[in-house]
Amino acid sequence: MYFLDHNQPSKLEETTFSELGMRESDIEEILRTNIDMLCGDEESMIIVGQQVKNEMNGRSDLTAIDNNGDLVLIEIKRDKKDIENRKEAFEFQAIRYAASCATIKSTDMLIQNVFAPYVEKHKKEFIGYLELTSAEIAQRQLSDFVEKNDITTFNKHQRIILVASEFDEQTLSAVAWLNSNNVDISCYQILPHKFKDNILIDMKKILPVVEYEDFYVNVSKTGNLTKERGKDITRRSLPKIDALLEWEIVNPGDVLVAKGTTEEAILQKNGQVKTTDGSLMSIQQWLKAVFGWSSVQTYAFCVDQKTGKTLMSLREEYMQNNL
Repeated sequence: MYFLDHNQPSKLEETTFSELGMRESDIEEILRTNIDMLCGDEESMIIVGQQVKNEMNGRSDLTAIDNNGDLVLIEIKRDKKDIENRKEAFEFQAIRYAASCATIKSTDMLIQNVFAPYVEKHKKEFIGYLELTSAEIAQRQLSDFVEKNDITTFNKHQRIILVASEFDEQTLSAVAWLNSNNVDISCYQILPHKFKDNILIDMKKILPVVEYEDFYVNVSKTGNLTKERGKDITRRSLPKIDALLEWEIVNPGDVLVAKGTTEEAILQKNGQVKTTDGSLMSIQQWLKAVFGWSSVQTYAFCVDQKTGKTLMSLREEYMQNNL
């Protein structure tokens, strides 16, 4: 990986969180404030809990609610060594926490037991609500999220996301098997790089994949663990803003509006937007600032002013007619 600086290539240096002196709690804070790294453009999510304690005194790292109304458990380990040194399997720990989350049957229960304590811990981040109690802030934030995402059910299913810089084969095998048996659990690899005086973070989803057998750990005749690799399979992903610009569904200079608001931004030729104060940022960053959520469905919440349609609708229409 390389970056250009004054026309000279500057190489990204591979490193580890351990070498950087970063702890698991540091990674947790990175994800808490940048949870869109885990969900991207097609999902809305807000963080509602951190270090939530269950009845067995276990603490889950981060808890979120997504645009389906389901709770998401995010468990973090610094590296493979931390995973292997645990007495309890990484994925089993997360399943246990997810089972605790399944007992949260109402939004009132979520606010009282999880979200309000989180708001209290980070109250300075909720600008404009400081005159309210933590429970009142949590209620307003959750109600706004539920209404704008048209959520009609609450916590019918639970999702699990595991994050580490490296996974052991036993964990990958277990997660692949759980996925093939309809347990919604994902693995994300988070890797740090040094670039001059900066630390750059690379996030990559490694599970689920199309063929889970690629990650199964098999026992050979000698009893040794082996990993079978299947053929490479690519999965078609939904087109992003660069494709929408190339197809001329939208064009540089178009006015984009945050759905349900009067907030506007001007689309740039590189796919970023210029906001009313002149700032340049990604559409996701702009929408996060408008709605105050951890992540926003970029294409569902961005409206093309000239057509009055969301980017999602415009994209679907084009794909149905041309692809």
